[in-house]
Amino acid sequence: MANKPTFFEFAAQVGLTKHLGGMEATEELARLCHFSPGKTILDVGCGVGVTPVFIAKKYNCKVVGVDILEGMAARSRQRAKKEGVQDKVTFKVADAQDLPFEDDTFDAVITESVTALVKNQQLAVNEYVRVTKPNGFVGLNESTWLKHPPPPELVTWVSQADNTSGKPLIPDEWSELLQAAQLQDIVVKTYTIEVQDEAKNIHQRYGLGGMLGVFARMLRLYIRNKDYRQFVKGVQQGGITPENLDEYFGYGLFVGQKM
Repeated sequence: MANKPTFFEFAAQVGLTKHLGGMEATEELARLCHFSPGKTILDVGCGVGVTPVFIAKKYNCKVVGVDILEGMAARSRQRAKKEGVQDKVTFKVADAQDLPFEDDTFDAVITESVTALVKNQQLAVNEYVRVTKPNGFVGLNESTWLKHPPPPELVTWVSQADNTSGKPLIPDEWSELLQAAQLQDIVVKTYTIEVQDEAKNIHQRYGLGGMLGVFARMLRLYIRNKDYRQFVKGVQQGGITPENLDEYFGYGLFVGQKM
């Protein structure tokens, strides 16, 4: 029997991916990683390509986006062409734990809500560092526990959207991953989240026209795909956002330099 589609496969079909903190977090990550015109950037886990396209347009960088799903890479190529930056952005299918690039290739490597979902997080971070040039930067925007240990019901709620074996870490653990990969001058910045703000961030990320397209694809998928209907039902049954979520759960920016 074939496996049912995952959350991320559905996300590729509807053309919607997100990360905590929205474009504000992306811009801060870019600042900490010293993006500037002519730099070459790798976005690991690029989703439907919003961040690579944004970086190419705002910072005039060359960007490579990789994702483990061909559906995501295909959506990303469509977005780059629509936004007129297909000459600055390329997309490949790749695993964060085994990147298909030579050593010392990129001026910076970033991830947004990706490394928390990877099975071997240290292996992934080591790969980010391997393909980064000396004096370049590795920057992560990842979910994190602000207080530890979190209540079991919060752990269940946070993990309900995906079926990966990864997990959020506490800030010190994220920092330790970067240190173990020999990065220097590590910066750690943590943030709380507000569910309403995150909804606004998604709208800002895609714009009105983009969101209308997402909703239209969601509706078509809901009508045509039984697995998607079951997935939506499962999310609805997952319950209301826990009242104490913002006390325990947030996101962080974790950046280090390769010497």
